[in-house]
Amino acid sequence: MNIFIATTDEEIAACYPVMRELRPHLTATAFVPRIRQLMAVGYQLVALVDHDEIVAVAGFRIGENLAWERFLYVDDLVTRAERRSNGYGAILLNWLKDFAAKAHCHQLHLDSGTWRKDAHRFYEREGMQLSSFHFTCDIHP
Repeated sequence: MNIFIATTDEEIAACYPVMRELRPHLTATAFVPRIRQLMAVGYQLVALVDHDEIVAVAGFRIGENLAWERFLYVDDLVTRAERRSNGYGAILLNWLKDFAAKAHCHQLHLDSGTWRKDAHRFYEREGMQLSSFHFTCDIHP
């Protein structure tokens, strides 16, 4: 098993099939340019490889605010559907926690859709707690 931060266009593109499972609105042609755009503002894409196959990916960023001080925010975390329940998500989440500690973060945060009950059980099993509600509204400029 190997975990790496995708930095080249080829590495980023190789993450697309897994990310598409979480973000089906993304297209293969727009994926690399979109990730590059996000990287310009601190986003990083990490992949977990097992037997020469990317089986899980996560997108994250380091941030700071008054409420949480320095934190690692997980934008995206997904394991290939057919490879779930093999511990890959836990391995990648632990890698993110270690990365956060090395980056002097005080907390790790993520949001999860209210309908994703299996994901919620996974996060709680991995020591995370439900700590707030996240509210949204669409803005039409």
